[in-house]
Amino acid sequence: MRLGIYASVQGPMLETAAEYRYIRKIGADAVGMSTVPEVIAANHMGMKCVAISVLTDECDPDNLKPINIPEIIEVAGKAEKKLTKLLVNLINDY
Repeated sequence: MRLGIYASVQGPMLETAAEYRYIRKIGADAVGMSTVPEVIAANHMGMKCVAISVLTDECDPDNLKPINIPEIIEVAGKAEKKLTKLLVNLINDY
């Protein structure tokens, strides 16, 4: 696990090499379409939030590979056991 800066973009979309370079230049470590809108809504309702992201695709703009959605889904699936354990422990400790 690592802490980082998450950049939010509107979706659904997959970023171009130029967008990845820009996102890196402004200081983000990761980019995604979800999490931020949900946290904004939850904060508006006065809810406490925690965000956990599973990164499914390395975004190297100089070595950008064609998008492979089945591979992205497979990578996300591999994180399921660790993510489930993390969430159960988080809930139990709360």
